[in-house]
Amino acid sequence: MSLSRRTLLSTALAAPALGLLSAPAHAASPPGDVVGKITVGYQGWFACRGDNSPIDGWWHWNDDWSQPPAPPTSSIVAWPDVRDYARTYPTAFGNLGDGRPATLFSHYDRQTVDVHFQWMRDNNIDTAALQRFDPTGGEGPIRDAVTAHVRPAAEATGRKFYIMYDVTNWTNMQSEIKADWLGKMSAYTSSPAYARQNGKPVVCIWGFGFNDPGRPFGPEACQDVVDWFKARGCYVIGGVPTHWRLEVEDSRKGFGGVYRSFDMISPWMVGRIGTPADTDRFHTNVNTPDQTECNARGIDYQPCVLPGDVGSRQRLHGDFMWRQFYNMVRLGAQGIYISMFDEFNEGNQICKTAETLADVPVGSGYLALDEDGTRCSADYYMRLTGDGGRMLKGEIALTAVRPTQPWIGGPPTPDADLAAGRPTTQSSQTQHYGSGFAVDSDPHSYWESANNALPQWIQVDLGAAHAVRRAVLALPPNPAWGRRTQTVTIEGSADGQTFSRLAGPSGYVFDPATGNSATATLPGTQVRYVRLTFTGNTAWPAGQLSVLKLHS
Repeated sequence: MSLSRRTLLSTALAAPALGLLSAPAHAASPPGDVVGKITVGYQGWFACRGDNSPIDGWWHWNDDWSQPPAPPTSSIVAWPDVRDYARTYPTAFGNLGDGRPATLFSHYDRQTVDVHFQWMRDNNIDTAALQRFDPTGGEGPIRDAVTAHVRPAAEATGRKFYIMYDVTNWTNMQSEIKADWLGKMSAYTSSPAYARQNGKPVVCIWGFGFNDPGRPFGPEACQDVVDWFKARGCYVIGGVPTHWRLEVEDSRKGFGGVYRSFDMISPWMVGRIGTPADTDRFHTNVNTPDQTECNARGIDYQPCVLPGDVGSRQRLHGDFMWRQFYNMVRLGAQGIYISMFDEFNEGNQICKTAETLADVPVGSGYLALDEDGTRCSADYYMRLTGDGGRMLKGEIALTAVRPTQPWIGGPPTPDADLAAGRPTTQSSQTQHYGSGFAVDSDPHSYWESANNALPQWIQVDLGAAHAVRRAVLALPPNPAWGRRTQTVTIEGSADGQTFSRLAGPSGYVFDPATGNSATATLPGTQVRYVRLTFTGNTAWPAGQLSVLKLHS
């Protein structure tokens, strides 16, 4: 198993910088697919038992891949929000706080990768750097499969992608990385979605020069690899140590020439900063002199920005990450690299993550995005990244004040009726008894479908996606409305086109003696549209509803 970068890399905060070069800030390259863009590191390295992958195990979810993840052997430090995936897999964790089973996703499922790239599109994330570790061993086939999923996902969503080699623990790297590019990866450059910069296909090599035993390669071997890729017309990015410029702390000596031969330099930052003050200190002592030297040498600079480890309570509901965006944009960085999109092993993921303790396994010890008391939506850090990209591109003004709200519109109050006054539609109605009467807050007005024509449905548009966990249905509170059972299926949708079942079909009893109402418990799926389909009514041959309330 590949070791965590956090495990391998640990260093103190930077000392004051020395020997700054003097040069005006300028872009070495014009805007392309990495210059002037937000790139996210895409691990793509999770698999599950039962997904039919070559691994046939819990790849990167658990220390022992043959066993389902559970405390204390799980390899992750944060819990994903899995409500958007079509397929997930049961684990040995207990149920989530709200009673749902604890399941996880697999990158081997193409639908998982499709969902991730749809999220990137929806949040204006430009480019994904697909991580590729040593592909010659047992993990090679699944890495090849994930790469094959990434291409159509990027093409379908208008995103760009490129191969980012991680040389950690790659024994025969110098020869095998070339063979892998020629034999497999270079074919992907024919895709219109493959990232290009200055007219050249982009490739990144992460790990040259790090001062640790996982990357023992000498500068001559590393220089040979860089030169080889450049000779084949590639734009080559170097994922380099934090202190590459001075060759101290996490950098080995003798790699200065290797670092400065890259077209773009992207220094690693995970484990280096944990507070906004750290970010400011690095901006002054490390990033600013880095940018100055890169400008002087015509090298593009792509610093890392990270959301912070959820479990270490670093995120400050986005203020930590936004301070980094602010510092890197005012620095004049040519691009920004997000560490990472789906890195649940280090807790620095920006993809959808558990919002509250109701969304994490009971007894797991994991924290959720609300760990500091501020409720954040599952997609918050992708939205924040999208706004950081807008600032990088000059679409919004440079600002130290975070413009992104943790929860769109603010968190709903626990008893807020999400359906009240919202637009409705229906399959049919009788006379003037339209569907709007179900959400008008008048318990005596009601919707009634066409008679003798079941099934019939009523639908409400909530205006934005919400985690709907409870539905209250009612008929007029009048004894004339005798007791009846209506059979109802409740479905939800994000787009109003594709619906998934939330509850039912179930028989709901409406009895004037008990208020003529019924309550349905729902799974908390994020949906914008909720549809109720009526297939039976023991008192009248139609669908009938005077109240529809939906709660998160």
